[in-house]
This record gives sequence, C-alpha cells and structure tokens, in this order.
Amino acid sequence: MTDNILQTLEKLNYRVTIAVVGDVMLDRFVWGKVRRISPEAPVPVLEVSREETRLGGAANVANNLASLGASTICYGCVGNDHNGQVALKLLKDAGIGIAGIVKASDRNTIIKTRMIAHAQQVIRVDSENTQPLAGNIESAVFDRLRRNAAKYDVILVSDYNKGMLTENLLHKIIRMAKSLDKPVIIDPKGRDYAKYFGADGITPNLSETELAAGMDIADDRTLKSAALKLLRKLNLKFLVVTRGEKGMSLFNKDGSSTYVPAKARAVYDVTGAGDTVLATLGFALANNIGISDSVKLANYAAGVVVGKLGTATTNLDELRDYISESAIAVENTRAGAARKIMTASEIGELLAGHRKAGEKIVFTNGCFDILHSGHIKTLEFAKSCGDVLVAGLNSDSSVRKIKGNARPVLKLAERQEVLAAIEYVDYVVVFDAPTPEKLIHIVRPDVLVKGADWKGKKVVGGDFVKSYGGKVSFVPLIKGVSTTDIITRIRI
Repeated sequence: MTDNILQTLEKLNYRVTIAVVGDVMLDRFVWGKVRRISPEAPVPVLEVSREETRLGGAANVANNLASLGASTICYGCVGNDHNGQVALKLLKDAGIGIAGIVKASDRNTIIKTRMIAHAQQVIRVDSENTQPLAGNIESAVFDRLRRNAAKYDVILVSDYNKGMLTENLLHKIIRMAKSLDKPVIIDPKGRDYAKYFGADGITPNLSETELAAGMDIADDRTLKSAALKLLRKLNLKFLVVTRGEKGMSLFNKDGSSTYVPAKARAVYDVTGAGDTVLATLGFALANNIGISDSVKLANYAAGVVVGKLGTATTNLDELRDYISESAIAVENTRAGAARKIMTASEIGELLAGHRKAGEKIVFTNGCFDILHSGHIKTLEFAKSCGDVLVAGLNSDSSVRKIKGNARPVLKLAERQEVLAAIEYVDYVVVFDAPTPEKLIHIVRPDVLVKGADWKGKKVVGGDFVKSYGGKVSFVPLIKGVSTTDIITRIRI
C-alpha cells in the first residue's frame, strides 16, 4: 500500500489553484520556563524566552496549501487593527493571495495566545469576536470569491464558528460552486450542520460527528450509523471522520467505507492538525486523486504535523520522506514480530540468558483463536507479573482435540503472527500436545498465569513451577467474552 501512496504522491503537481474561505486567525506562541509560583495568586510565573506569531484557522489551511505548492487565495475578514496587518503580512510572505480578505472596523482580528512552559501548554488566551459577520462585509467577501471562482480547482471552507461563515454565506458558496461544478470540502463546527447541505464533503472529528448526528458513538458500528445519517441528511458525497490516535474513517454516499490507521510516529502537539487534513485532502482532490488515496495522504500529512510544536505545515518532500520512513517502520515491526516466534528447542537456551540478567520469566498459554479483549487482558496481566512473557500456543491439531473439528477458525500461521504482534508478548512457542506440560518444563517460568476459572483446580504444570519456588497467578475473567461466544454471535 505504501508503494501505491508514493506513486500517488508523484502525481501531485503545483499547477492547481485553490480557494480557502473561513475564519482567518493568528496563533501566538509564548515560550518560557516556570521556576516559581506567583506570590500574588496560586499560579505559575512564566519567564518568557521567545514569542512567535503564526497563521491560524483558515489562514493556516491556506498556509498548508502554499507549503504543499498550490496556488492559494484566502477569503475572509480581519479587523482594521495591528493584528490584522500582521495576518495580511504573514499571508503575503507565505505567497498566499489576500485579495479575498476584507477589513472590518467593527471586529477585532482573532488571536489565540498559547503560553508554553517546558514544551507543555500552560494556558490559552483567546481574543475574538464571534458575532455573525455584518451584511456588507459578508457580501464583500462573497462578491470577491464569486468573481474568481471559475478559476479554482477546489474551494475549501474552514469553519471555526467565529461568526465569519454565516448560514446565508455558506449556502451561497455551495450553490455557486455547484453551478460551476467546483468541489466544496468543509471542516465543520457547531451542532447544526444544515448550513453545510449540498457540500461535496466534510471533515469533522469524532466528537463533532457525535454532536451533529445527535447520537452516542461507542464503536465502529455506531460511528458508521452516525456517518451515514449525516451523509443522507446533508446530501454529501463523502464524509471523513478524523479520530485522533485511531486515524481516520472515510464514508461514501454509496455506503462504502475505508478505515485509515493513524500514521503519527509520536504526537507532540495536535494544534492545527485538522487544518492540515483539510488542506492535503483538497490539494489531492484538486490533482484528480481518488477520495480514498486523498484521505490516506491527508492522514500521513497529519502524522507529520502532530510531531511538531504549535501550528505547523508540511511539504511534499517531507511527506515523501515520512511515507518512506513509515514503510520501513512497518517492515521492522513485522520482522520484530517474526523474531518473537520460537521453537521449544530454541526457547530454553534463550531464556537462560534472560535469567542470567536477573529477569523474571512468565508463562501463559491458550489457543488464541479469534483474539478478543479477554485475551488482551490476560496477556497484559501476565506481562505485569514479570519481565519476559512466553506465550504457549496450541497447534491446529491440538486445538481440534480440545475444541472439535470446526476449530481453529484461524490457522496456526495467522494465530502466531497476531499473537507475536502484541506488545505484551516477548516470545511465542507452539506446542502440539493437548496440554503445555512439556513446554512448561522447558520454560521453567517464575510465574505461571491461568484464568481465574482454574482457581481450586489442578493447574497443568502448577506443581512443577511451585517445586522450585515459582508461583501460579490467576487473571480475572471478563464475563461473556470468549472465542466460542463470538462465533455463536456471528452465526446468529
């Protein structure tokens, strides 16, 4: 898949022109150190070392597009004040067109100030006017957009719910774009999404989706229900839900969906990540990239910017490097998982080295067929009992002897790979007998872990482990969770 995305990336060019409409803001960052508490009040005293002002809101979407190489024009409103002048200068310096920016004497330029101590945000101070835009200013912004709309490949709308994007203005933008056959993609805000009716797509986060759909989202099933509800209600072509550390989910008008896992190496600061998603998605679609690959590129771009401090952008070179690095990381993970799979003859010698290092060995076993939350809790508990966890895995023939000819559902190679990929597991060893007695003698664990349903019963290998000072620990069971139960539910 990574090779395909890299090929997609090479199709992107700088000859697209994109309009960004929305709440133009500034993000101000004040960095410093906290060494004491104020004698005036129980608050930290920030000793300022440096300050920086960056483009925020719709201006940050435009900045992301410019960084990717698109010809970008920003439409919005700033106050007739010093911060308005700063915003216009930053836009011009970034190569972004400002002919669509209108100055309003009755509004101040929105600025969010973040105080940061030791890379940790201490407080955010917002200076803003969220009253709906005056009619004359709204008309001026729309008229400027209308005069130039035919030359844009895509129109992006960044709604921060700060009064700029009134329902009237949004409806006029969407109607005009449809008449010109120009895609409109919106990053939405608020509770009532009726104002976005007829847009091509929207990019809410998970909590925004929940709020707009008016329903609780507890899992993938309820998420899809909420997304399809919004797709139908708003007559959208697609909806992209950004899900933080869980990545993104794409839902199409035809009912199909695609899940894209998160690609962030480390989350340092999520400020402006939604702006990057909207910009990259719009840039890719303007280049005639399909919606699925466009979402995947946006997901990678978000992975880049959340690894930076503050409102940030990325570019094609950075994106290309990041996608390549992610591919290497995946291969290393796969190789690491493969290195965990050992034979019974290999594991004894390997564990001898761990013992010499003073590490405590833990053993648990099972069929691990169709992994579920009970398995994960068992492995997590087992790992907490020591330093090195060895998971004994029943062979296919062994599972059949215990569970019947219909099992296992997943063959040995699949079960090995899945089990080895779990972070709590250090080694996976297959055994062919109905019980792991012989394997336990080879492993000689300090702790043998079994489910709580074995309490009061004779635990296979338990006497042997206790004979040299080891112990048997029991993990609490999760009621109603088992592979057999899952299979039964599927059949029903």
